[in-house]
Amino acid sequence: MKFSQQKLAGAVRLSLIAMSAMALTGCLASTVTQGTGGTSVSGAAGGGTSAGANPTLERCDQTLGTLAVDDGSGAAWYADFNSRTKITTIEPLLRLAVQQSNCFVITSIGNSRTESRLSAITDKQRNSGEFRAGSNQQKGQRVAADYYMEPAIIIDNSTVGKVAGGIAGLIGGSALVGLAGGATSKESVVTLSLYDIRSSVQISASEGSSSSKNYGGVVGLFGGGGAAGLGGFSRTPEGKATVAAFLDAYNGMVVSLKNYKAQEVEGGLGTGGTLKVN
Repeated sequence: MKFSQQKLAGAVRLSLIAMSAMALTGCLASTVTQGTGGTSVSGAAGGGTSAGANPTLERCDQTLGTLAVDDGSGAAWYADFNSRTKITTIEPLLRLAVQQSNCFVITSIGNSRTESRLSAITDKQRNSGEFRAGSNQQKGQRVAADYYMEPAIIIDNSTVGKVAGGIAGLIGGSALVGLAGGATSKESVVTLSLYDIRSSVQISASEGSSSSKNYGGVVGLFGGGGAAGLGGFSRTPEGKATVAAFLDAYNGMVVSLKNYKAQEVEGGLGTGGTLKVN
């Protein structure tokens, strides 16, 4: 009887651990509050129309110009962000949100890989002699960008608080102490900067933020193959929070652009300014 009770107690303990892990996995999927899909940016865009866009996305009634979006691959934050979160790029999601908003027409400029491929295709179709007459591949057809948007991650994966022992207190057992201790709150703070390409003047800048929970302790709890399988859950919320932060920043920018008023300097821009030196 004693042996059976020990086996029963062990089975119950394992079941509690498994249920707590599944509960945490469910929490991880819902820690970023914006959006309901893979990220806060969802749906599709086609020209000036969109489908399935995040309902919180700000929109423009009138398109403001053409836009180049930097892909961030050359930025100082890019390599470390990619290594930790396994998020390969944020630029396509920015482009999707921008097109869904109808505020700008997106160009390929800003993504060196896309621009290089399009240039190679254009050159082949124009100069190979293998394509039909009337294919209309001549110079002077590319659309220039009026504005340039630069994303930047200011704060990422910064621990701003811990869930102290709550799970272990509820379920009991020293095996879960590390799990509870590993639950940390992360915050992502990003910026978007918008420049007028012809003058190089900054038109707008905005800050966005979002937070997530990272249950790193769940990886150490199971070890071995279980750790490898659950490792992605400890990184994904951080990446999703960063996407949500960029959506937050873009929404703020759109609000400010709807009320845009050009800055004026007496005497004109670039003529010396009004802060004179004796």
